[in-house]
Amino acid sequence: MRGYTVKMENPYAILKAPLSTEKAIRAIEYANTLTFEVHREAKKSDIRSAVESAFNVKVKGVRVNITGGIKKAMVRLTSEHSASDVSAELGFI
Repeated sequence: MRGYTVKMENPYAILKAPLSTEKAIRAIEYANTLTFEVHREAKKSDIRSAVESAFNVKVKGVRVNITGGIKKAMVRLTSEHSASDVSAELGFI
C-alpha cells in the first residue's frame, strides 16, 4: 500500500501504545527519548506531529524501526521538555 497516509484526525490512531521495556526506560532517563508502537503506515512526519499534539512537547528527531512486524518509533524531545514528565503522565515511571 505505497502512498497510503494515516489520517491525522486523532494522534492516537498513529500512536498505538507506549513501550516500557528496560531499554525504553533507559532511553527516557538518559537520552530524553520516548518509544512508541506506531501504525504500520505512519511516516516520520506523521509520528512527529502526533506526539507534539498529544503531549504538547517539541520533537527533536524521530527514528523508526520495524521488527517482527511491529513498527516502533523512538522520539527524541528537545531539551525544553522532559521525557520523564511525559512518561509519568502516561503512568509508567
